[in-house]
Formats: sequence, C-alpha cells, structure tokens
Amino acid sequence: MVSDGISSESLFCFLEECRRRDICWDHILSSMCTPPHTVAVRAHNLFMETNLGDPGLFPGTAHVDELLIRWFGDLYHAPDAGGCSTSGGTESNIQVLRFTKAAKKSDHPNIIVPASAHFSFEKACRMMGIEMRVAPLDEQYRMDIPKTAELMDKDTCCLIGIAGTTEYGMTDPIPALGKLAEEEDIHLHVDAAFGGLVLPFLKDAPQFDFKVGGVGSISVDPHKMGMSTIPAGVLMVRDEACFCNLLVDTPYLTVKQSYSLSGTRPGASVAGAYAVLTHLGRDGMEAIVAGCMENTRRLTEGMEAYGVKRKITPDVNVATFEHTDVPEPWAVSYTRSGDLRIVCMPHVHRDVIEKFLAEFGEFHDRPSN
Repeated sequence: MVSDGISSESLFCFLEECRRRDICWDHILSSMCTPPHTVAVRAHNLFMETNLGDPGLFPGTAHVDELLIRWFGDLYHAPDAGGCSTSGGTESNIQVLRFTKAAKKSDHPNIIVPASAHFSFEKACRMMGIEMRVAPLDEQYRMDIPKTAELMDKDTCCLIGIAGTTEYGMTDPIPALGKLAEEEDIHLHVDAAFGGLVLPFLKDAPQFDFKVGGVGSISVDPHKMGMSTIPAGVLMVRDEACFCNLLVDTPYLTVKQSYSLSGTRPGASVAGAYAVLTHLGRDGMEAIVAGCMENTRRLTEGMEAYGVKRKITPDVNVATFEHTDVPEPWAVSYTRSGDLRIVCMPHVHRDVIEKFLAEFGEFHDRPSN
C-alpha cells in the first residue's frame, strides 16, 4: 500500500520492531554468512552510492574492484587470472553457464554436477535450457569420478566441482576432474563459494584452485568466510577471453560494452570485501579459519559425548550429525538426507559452542512425556 509519508521517528520505530523479530546471531548455527567485520562496514559506508555498472563515473571504485580480483588471483596461484565481482555464488554460477553454453554451440547442451551441488545450478539450467546431469557421491560425500566420466558426451559444456559443499563441507576431487576436463576439452568450474576462503588457509587441504590443470573458473563469496557486507561475490577465470561470449553493447554508458549479468552493480560491498581481506591479510585469515576449525572439532567432540554420531569429518567448518532435535531458539538446519547440520562461522565462537552444548545436554536429559 502506498502511503502519504510518515515521520522518520515512526518509520524507524517500525523498522526497529521488524529487526527485533530477527533471530540473534548468537543463536544462528545454520548460516554460511556472518556479521560483517567492522572494517567492512566502514569501507561499505564510504562507497554506499557507487555503481560499478557505469565504472567510468566511479574510477576509484573500479580500481578497488580490480584490486579485489588481483587479490584472489594471487591467492589462487594465477596472478594473471581475470575475474569480476558479482552478487554471490548464484550469479557467478549463472555467468559460467552462460559463457560455457555460448562457447559450446550445441543444440542440446548439458552440464554435469555432483549430487551435492548448490541449487543455483538447477535454477540456471532451467533459465537457459541446459540439461543438468547429476553425478552420484562416493562414501566420503565427494563426486564419484568414474560415474562422472560416464555422464559426459559431446554436448557437455561444463563440469562442476565443489570446494566445501553446503551440506557436508566436503571438497570434490578437483585434480581428477581437472584431468577429465583437459582430456575432453571441457570447461571445469569450481564452486568454492564457501571453501574458497577456508581451504587456502589450511595445511594439507584438498587442491581446488588454478594450480590444478583444467580448472577454468572459480567462484567465491567474500560475504561468507570473508566477513564482508552482503552481497559480495567474485568469479575468477583463468582466461578472461571467455567473457567475450557475453558482451552486449551499452552505448549510453561510459563503457560501450558489458558482460555482467546485472546492470547496476553496488561498489560498496566490493570495497568492504577488499578492505577486510587486505586488513587481515593471509595471517589474519589463517587465524580466523583455524579458530573456526577448532570450534568445529570441539562441537563434534561435545556432540559425540552425548552419543550423537558425526556423519563425516569435513574439509571445512561444516559439522554434520545423525538426525537429532535441538532446543529453541537455536537455528540449525538439516541436509536433504535429514542429518543435523551446523556451520561454525566466526560468530559461532567457543562460548557459543559451549552454551549450545550445555543447553543441548539439558534438552536431551529431560524426561519425555
């Protein structure tokens, strides 16, 4: 309903009441996002009104965007890699399917995803008329490589591997997928929306980036483990020429061609992402990731002490257990198979873990009616 306008005091009383209905972050154990770092908020506010959709008007913001891409190029062992900022993993994945479908020029294109793939791939395939073939997982919840090879054919335009799956926190065998991709000349995209800012800071982590031959693109979300403001995504590509398949004319803008999916693109969250990652550096990110992994271990230890079995030892800070109920107001989630899933994000610190375990123990010790 359109109103005639109300006072700012009344408006903000209403908005504050709406905000109070949100679950407190201290009780959110299901989200792969986390409250933004104070540095991200400060940088975001500096760039609040900027628009990367018309970068000639905002050259300083465009420069920060370029620096963010360079930061990830260095992190993923390809300093010359190209890339672009996006609104997150869904947009990044859509962009990959757009340019790989265009490059394949098939009347019946298909992609192959693991059964653990994010739902954005199904969304993208429906939008673009692409067949989505689903490869099963092995006993470690990773993509089954022999079964994947059986699904490939001349119309396959993209292979998808996941680095840090949403449900179980596992990483697909990217080197094996890379070999398949090179042998068959098929683009390999690694969806590292979550794991892309975890795995680089762990010792002996599974390989997933451009060091692996065959990896053509990587998506990562700084608004997840990067603690940036929402939304903040990055799509990295080994060869920036792949974006040429997406170019459209934009005659009334300061740039005359564009390949982005969205038109207006906020610069604020890009600045927030760059600010946090530069401020913390690799040592700072390593410390944060180490803390999250230690909390994942402590949570698992505590749940097993109550007799709740873990499903798998994850590659990243996602813990899963056999199905069990938890007390309110804790916000948890369950996988498609019904397993309890908890994500140990930076806001899920040690005190939160201990409080959850104590309340979980009391909840399960209560006599049933």
